[in-house]
Amino acid sequence: MPTDLATVPAGREGLRWPVEPAQGGWYTEAEHAAVRAVMAESDDWRVGWKAGDYTVRFEDAFAHYTGAGCAVAFNSGGTALEMCLAYLELRPGDEVISCAVQFTGPHLAVIHQGGRLVLAEPEPETLSLDPCDVERVLGPRTRAIIVTHWNGAVADLRPFLDLADRHPHPVHGPPVVIVDAARACGGCSGTGVRVGAEGWATVFSFESKKLMSTFGQGGMVTTNDPALAGRLRWLRTYGGTEHWGTNQLMSKVQAAVGLVQLERLDEMNQARILRAHDRTRALAGIDELTTPPQLDEQRHLYYRHNLLVPDAWAGHGRDRLMHLLAKRHGVGSIISDRPAYQFHRLVAEHTAGQRCPRAEQLTARLLCPCLHPQMSPAEEQQVADAIREAIAHLARTHPTD
Repeated sequence: MPTDLATVPAGREGLRWPVEPAQGGWYTEAEHAAVRAVMAESDDWRVGWKAGDYTVRFEDAFAHYTGAGCAVAFNSGGTALEMCLAYLELRPGDEVISCAVQFTGPHLAVIHQGGRLVLAEPEPETLSLDPCDVERVLGPRTRAIIVTHWNGAVADLRPFLDLADRHPHPVHGPPVVIVDAARACGGCSGTGVRVGAEGWATVFSFESKKLMSTFGQGGMVTTNDPALAGRLRWLRTYGGTEHWGTNQLMSKVQAAVGLVQLERLDEMNQARILRAHDRTRALAGIDELTTPPQLDEQRHLYYRHNLLVPDAWAGHGRDRLMHLLAKRHGVGSIISDRPAYQFHRLVAEHTAGQRCPRAEQLTARLLCPCLHPQMSPAEEQQVADAIREAIAHLARTHPTD
């Protein structure tokens, strides 16, 4: 059975800075004007709220931005990923590999679509999926590999694509590489390719906390496979006249706001990168702290600013640091993302016998204090000072030697 361990500090009611921002991409007058325009035209009973041209324009703009052949909008990133898996028509025993350091949603999507979830370890620096460990668990039943650009650090997809080519399924051919880019919209690979242009399918989320948001929910799939794009359009609209489907459409107002957010995405991401680099510099020289890697050219968008405490502080020491930050300084933080089998009953039952010790140890050292581009320089300095003071206090009472 999973243990019910908190992912946020106790006593968070009085926090000056929340455990994480409730909004990632922020709105300007341009988004408000887009909403007003949609409301004005849709109030006519002859026009109404059917998304129509707005969704097409948003999809076309998103495909152009990412460099993908097709983009298909959904009402959420979760349903978008689930429908990509539905396309595969997984059979009992078909396996889907995913990183143990991962949001629970992709795990549940694999289970719901009838696949066997196979967990692999993260690599130690970015905590994204480790291709060497994927090769260890990849087998003849593998149908898909889910690669997550975890917390905004863009993973190199080439090792996973090569692994897939070298280990084809006996019936379906090479496993597909599905990219979870929920936290990396607007990022670039080391070769300058936009996130969304590589892999069989890339799934984006526009939920409230994400780097761009469409009124709190929304999602997109980019792909260069026209067959997948066509099937996804059936699946989100009741299957047309021949296939199974359901209603997973993005609304008109979401698409209208998405068009504006997309135009501002690079600007918002750059502000986030600059703020994260400021924090990394402010925390430099703290022996008890490992700050996130700095990757050039929008390869790290810092959806969260990950900090790692020493091995000696793993678990209880890290928890004490989170509580000190909250209680003494009003700074919220979150653990992102503990292996789901440690706290989610269904995932624990489904993956019984699977353990990822590296993932467990890394996430026992992990905390992500609140960071957002709209925090003022004074607020950012206060948070950095609080982290320094809390670590100094913990080092005095719980030395690492």
